[in-house]
Amino acid sequence: MDVEMMRDVASLDPELLQLSEVSPLALKENPYIVEQLYIQWLSLPETVKMVQSLIEEAKGYVSFNVPGIASSTNATASNSLPSIFSAGSAPPLSPRSVSCSPRFLKRGGSLGPSSLGSSKKVISEPVREVIPQFYFQNGRPLPNKLKEECLSRIDEIFYCHLEGLQVQEFKSVTKEICKLPSFFNSALFRKVDANCVGIVTRDAFVDFWVNSNMMTMDIANQIYMVLKHPDHKYLTQEDFRPVLQELLASHPGLEFLQSTPEFQQRYAETVIYRIFYYMNKSGNGQLTLRELKRGNLIAAMQHADEEEDINKVLRYFSYEHFYVIYCKFWELDTDHDFLIDKENLIRYGNHALTYRIVDRIFSQVARKFTSKVEGKMGYEDFVYFILSEEDKSSEPSLEYWFKCVDLDGNGILTTNEMQFFYEEQLHRMECMANEPVLFEDILCQMIDMIGPENRSYFTLQDFKGCKLSGNVFNILFNLNKFVAFESRDPFLIRQEREQPTLTEWDRFAHREYIRLSLEDDGEDASNGSGDAWDESHEAPF
Repeated sequence: MDVEMMRDVASLDPELLQLSEVSPLALKENPYIVEQLYIQWLSLPETVKMVQSLIEEAKGYVSFNVPGIASSTNATASNSLPSIFSAGSAPPLSPRSVSCSPRFLKRGGSLGPSSLGSSKKVISEPVREVIPQFYFQNGRPLPNKLKEECLSRIDEIFYCHLEGLQVQEFKSVTKEICKLPSFFNSALFRKVDANCVGIVTRDAFVDFWVNSNMMTMDIANQIYMVLKHPDHKYLTQEDFRPVLQELLASHPGLEFLQSTPEFQQRYAETVIYRIFYYMNKSGNGQLTLRELKRGNLIAAMQHADEEEDINKVLRYFSYEHFYVIYCKFWELDTDHDFLIDKENLIRYGNHALTYRIVDRIFSQVARKFTSKVEGKMGYEDFVYFILSEEDKSSEPSLEYWFKCVDLDGNGILTTNEMQFFYEEQLHRMECMANEPVLFEDILCQMIDMIGPENRSYFTLQDFKGCKLSGNVFNILFNLNKFVAFESRDPFLIRQEREQPTLTEWDRFAHREYIRLSLEDDGEDASNGSGDAWDESHEAPF
């Protein structure tokens, strides 16, 4: 103990004592005086209490700060208390204070317990706040009461079917327990009946729906899990076929198609193509959960399940919309091989499109054809085309036509590129004896219409930020719509104001369906037949 104290005294810097009456040089030359002063300070009761308190706090790993004496002690902590702090672990030294110096202690007298207690602040260890869980991968767990109510309802349904439910009996489970559209019944049944025995027992359903947390998911996750292949992290077109087959078999608005299974298939295909056109933003045929949640498909499915008139479900499922798409394709497909070429497509809309834009469509820069025949467009390709052509306000349409006009594929439309397409429009106007509009004039109009960030070119974002952007593409390659836009048909303007929720596609499909229906009625009257299509057309409309 004496040896350690002598080592501490020898390491003490006399200047730290701040004794103006004694020269620091004299203290260095007389270490005995320093030793006596140090022993006298250690013998004070207040010093003993302070050192013991500091040692206890250091053992408890608690931060401390003792103004006055503690500051002077900290000032020499690295030397005078080597046994308390290891190298590099000592707290930072506090600024020197005259009130902490031994000189102040000598003049001001001893530091009593009252002053020590009033100045000493012990900071207790911070209390750890427990943050409740806010993210649940499979949805927030249901309260026990709701879970018990669900199990009770399940028991009621399975009470009279102890051996299990067959697919038709399972529909009450799909609607009442799972709250899914009724045409998901077969898909859900097959998902639970993993062994394909044709029976779903009470325990199998509880294990699938309750124990695996399916019931805690939102409806988008539930539909996604029911439809997707177990090995995939996305939905394909094939995944939607079972629910559409059941929709065709059970929906009262589609009963008339049950005698023509080939057109049931065409309807299902058209609905699927429309779904992927609007929902699959990446265009890779793999619909992700994120895309499913961001779209309006689930709301449309619920609407189709509740609405008896399928034509009132304008999103995806309207039979009238399918009728228009298929008939427009049938009109162009003159040899009925279910493929159309450039010469067929140029006749679309009474020769509304230019040759240059048709060439770009068949170059497949906007979208690769699914047709296996070179230079031919298949039905799925036509669905994408007609949806893009008749509703240029939609985001997929803007992307489709932007790629067609972007000749060099650099992501911007320059004046040269737009002029290239407009030249043919100008020539057609001259041939039709219409007053031609020079490109320079029309360019100013397009710039004012879109308001691009840079007036020397257009970007896709410029088009997406303007409601009138579709008219730019009509100006460039659709003469009929260009003329209609210039004339500002008051009937169409009034129609848009009266029905603002309808899209351009909805209005087009409604007009075309009426036109086609009148034509079919005329053919029926002239042929004396009740069928809209005769057997030579191989169509049952």
